[in-house]
Amino acid sequence: MTTPRHALVPVPDHEIHVTEWGRPGAETLVMWHGLARTGRDFDELARALSEDYLVLCPDMIGRGLSSWSDNPEAEYALDFYADIAADLLDHYRLDRVGWIGTSMGGLIGMRMASGPLADRLDWLIVNDIGPEIPREAISRILEYADSAPDFATLSAAEAWFRAAYAPFGPADDAFWQRMARTSVRRRADGRLTTHYDPAITVQFGASPEELTSWDRYEQITLPMHVLRGARSDILPAGTAALMTSSGPRPEITLLPDCGHAPSLSRPEDHARIREIIGELTSR
Repeated sequence: MTTPRHALVPVPDHEIHVTEWGRPGAETLVMWHGLARTGRDFDELARALSEDYLVLCPDMIGRGLSSWSDNPEAEYALDFYADIAADLLDHYRLDRVGWIGTSMGGLIGMRMASGPLADRLDWLIVNDIGPEIPREAISRILEYADSAPDFATLSAAEAWFRAAYAPFGPADDAFWQRMARTSVRRRADGRLTTHYDPAITVQFGASPEELTSWDRYEQITLPMHVLRGARSDILPAGTAALMTSSGPRPEITLLPDCGHAPSLSRPEDHARIREIIGELTSR
């Protein structure tokens, strides 16, 4: 099934928008997006893997078509996100799933894998994130994520996304066009802005300890693989090397033409993800 379906899933105090790909009842993968992004970023990868899997691509609260929080400091935080993920699995009556997480989505997966929710995951692929995030890299992201840019036209928005997310690496025009369409909302004055709550960045001030979590990482025992953009400032080479020698000791796949975070939108990315899933499930 290569045509997506869209569901609105109730979780405590919120409604989560989920893009569903593939056949209900098939082995299930969850793909969770980065900080200021949505589940639609995975369209190409989800479409490719939907031949064999049911693929769920949620929008986290505060993003896309999901509800926003009235209590950002408490709810825009990894522990709360992990609880939402568990509630989502309960809604779909899923005991265990494979997990692919980009940036924040990888942090959520690692938070689940390092605690009481570890038995909800079969394996974990994290895309360009680790248990330590350089403060300088966070400052770069906050430059564009901590405010609501203003666009007169969708074309102007697309140009902004292409520039702001250039580290995603090479992607075709259809990827950027869809990113623009699914990443903006129209304000009361008729102009466009990004489709997320600017308060999502509160976690960096309210819970700065979330930027360093080696103690949690070392508790992960699930099969795990790390994707890293060669030019990434979020997952430096030194941090990635340390990850391979502690905790789950994952292997690293280096994507040479990307920074933070690889879009995973190209056919060669899809082929590599299939290989990695095969390696993880055979352990």
